[in-house]
Amino acid sequence: MDFSLLLSSYATVWSNPEVLLMTFIGALGGVLLGAIPGMTATMGVALLIPFSFGMDLIPSIGLLLGIYCGGMYGGSISAILIHAPGTPAAAATLLDGFQFIPTLIGLFAVSEVIAGVERIIRGEEQEQKSKEKITNVLPDLKTIRQIWPNILSGGLIGTFIGAIPGAGGDIAVFVSYGASKSASKHPELYGTGIPNGVAATESANNGCSGGAMIPLLSLGVPGDSVTAILLGAFIMKGITPGPMMYVTELPTVYRVFAALMLANLCMLAVGCLGVRFFAKIVSVEKKMLYPIILVISLLGAFSINKNAFDVGVCVAFGIIGWLMNKYEFPLSPILLALILGPMCEKNFVRYMNIQRGNFFAITTSPIAMVFAAVAILVIVFSMYNQSKINKKAAATAQEKA
Repeated sequence: MDFSLLLSSYATVWSNPEVLLMTFIGALGGVLLGAIPGMTATMGVALLIPFSFGMDLIPSIGLLLGIYCGGMYGGSISAILIHAPGTPAAAATLLDGFQFIPTLIGLFAVSEVIAGVERIIRGEEQEQKSKEKITNVLPDLKTIRQIWPNILSGGLIGTFIGAIPGAGGDIAVFVSYGASKSASKHPELYGTGIPNGVAATESANNGCSGGAMIPLLSLGVPGDSVTAILLGAFIMKGITPGPMMYVTELPTVYRVFAALMLANLCMLAVGCLGVRFFAKIVSVEKKMLYPIILVISLLGAFSINKNAFDVGVCVAFGIIGWLMNKYEFPLSPILLALILGPMCEKNFVRYMNIQRGNFFAITTSPIAMVFAAVAILVIVFSMYNQSKINKKAAATAQEKA
């Protein structure tokens, strides 16, 4: 490892006023958005990516990472105060063409607006308010000594699971919570607001943000929803994440991780300074919120090519996303196919040209077979995990019946 290059890359990022400002703005916006029940960091990143076109790579990545980290923290505010965490989006993706950004905004932002308006019309949208008062911003030393093992284990679990493409924070927090509860001398206290449980879940949630960057930068495969959007941001800036990035763009890799560390520090600063104010955001009226989101969504879609057709595409995919969510069809397969499909086709054609049409030549490459085995294991793991979730949901339904 070239430590001089590493240090110079960090110094370049941390001494750049534009990067500092954009990352701080991203963290602030992410916390504000994440604190509103039903709003997500994925939606925030999807909304703001059109406005990052005119920026250099690192300031734009800092802005998006700030929203990412801030949104995860902000979601905890509503979860703790009113027991209404933001609903995580299944997945988000972006193609290497600007014309597909309206698709992204429509599926994740406009669809939520339509669903919210439907709930208001049916009288299902209940305004939630918190009567809780925040007295301490930081835990005392006694609490820190009590929860530091949970923070350490949760961070490691989150990083590891975050590095598995498609796993994400949802799985990490439950694994971390279960591990913490199993190792505790008083597991009966879990579920009553014990700090150990909160520390285990939140450290795992935050650990996923760094872990998800590993497959993105090393393999060019997004680890979760937001890194899928970041993949599109890299491609739009002329950089293709993957193994060769560590050869041709190593300074950029270091700068991305420097921006990620900066985003977490900005999240900490924003959270400590504004936690009492952010707690009031949970009471915002949705009748005021949804029109604002809709205007920003359509403005972002129009600003891409200054084309009204993009606005129509955004609205159309918003309706499609709303219908899919309404009837419980996952968006992930469609969206991942949009970004990975063209990449697979391009590289498959390249491979077939190199091998002169001999598809089975791949079996002679140990590296290729290792990657194939890993892909199969990931699929099997995902199917096994989903089957467990389905069985647990069925058992819960039977108990309630």
